[in-house]
Amino acid sequence: MAASPLVVQKTEEEWRAVLSPEQFRILRQKGTEKPGTGEYDKFFEEGIFDCVGCKTPLYKSTTKFDSGCGWPAFFEGLPGAINRTPDPDGRRTEITCATCDGHLGHVFKGEGYGNPTDERHCVNSVSISFNPAKSSSII
Repeated sequence: MAASPLVVQKTEEEWRAVLSPEQFRILRQKGTEKPGTGEYDKFFEEGIFDCVGCKTPLYKSTTKFDSGCGWPAFFEGLPGAINRTPDPDGRRTEITCATCDGHLGHVFKGEGYGNPTDERHCVNSVSISFNPAKSSSII
């Protein structure tokens, strides 16, 4: 996908000042939260999910589905919002915020969920925040 026109760059110290220790571990150090523990795994309200690091809109709630994997799952990100980088072993593709390069999770293809893209964006809840439909102009 095309990169976002705005790029947010901060030093490690600046990121630590604005993120919680768990957000820093996941967004900046490419960590993963434990399955089933995230705030948005079973959350299905209407709105937009943003990057917690830079507030860039990433996903519409209409693309979220229950995959049963223990993390929020989406079948499609907003255009230009998400970058993809294949892992060295070729088994997964990392997804990051196109604006701040924060680690979101991984995308998997061909798992048979029957969604329009045949993809599952497996996203850490800690990496995203939610804006209800009434406060979002993107929906």
